[in-house]
Amino acid sequence: MSYHGVRELLRAGEARSWALAELSRPGLTGVRHPLGFVCLPLERDGGEGVCLHLWSDSLTPAESTTSQIHCHSWDLVSHVLYGQVRNVHAVVTDAGADATHRVFEVVSGADGDRISPTRRTVRHATGLVEVFGPGDTYTLAADRFHSSVVPEGGEAATIALGRGRGRAGSRDLSLGPLGGGLHHVSRQPLDAGETALAVRLIAAHLT
Repeated sequence: MSYHGVRELLRAGEARSWALAELSRPGLTGVRHPLGFVCLPLERDGGEGVCLHLWSDSLTPAESTTSQIHCHSWDLVSHVLYGQVRNVHAVVTDAGADATHRVFEVVSGADGDRISPTRRTVRHATGLVEVFGPGDTYTLAADRFHSSVVPEGGEAATIALGRGRGRAGSRDLSLGPLGGGLHHVSRQPLDAGETALAVRLIAAHLT
């Protein structure tokens, strides 16, 4: 289903039934995401995409080479199916000798992510913390540094919709170590058993 079709389902209150039906899609394969969740990709059409995101201690997370603080080159709409998700905004300030992080550009491709250090060094502080629970939908505009946090030991799943990927003047960015260099991170697909487990975990909360 298209981005716009899923947005209409969210407005109509049919997110749970739609997500449950999508879990039976043939060929569904999960991917470990460096931001700490498992992604089940559903649709990608040009600059628009639809995924299910799952946070669970039952699945081994990917290791991150930067940090959880990042910003997108596209606008995010996220609908919480179950659990609690905190959208933690980061106040990022350019800094020199007292910098704590370097800004990295993340360019994603079919073979993974090319992560390049920029010349920009920064400090950051916690800004607005938004807390969302089952049935809540929130939006985040492109170019806003944030992190998505699930309480320790908590389980959560969301429908994530992205629009405007790679819009002019916007880049996918992440805060990382000051001395970090150029590197490539391969996305790790889940095997059939892990994907089946991810599907069962989500389905158990939706039925």
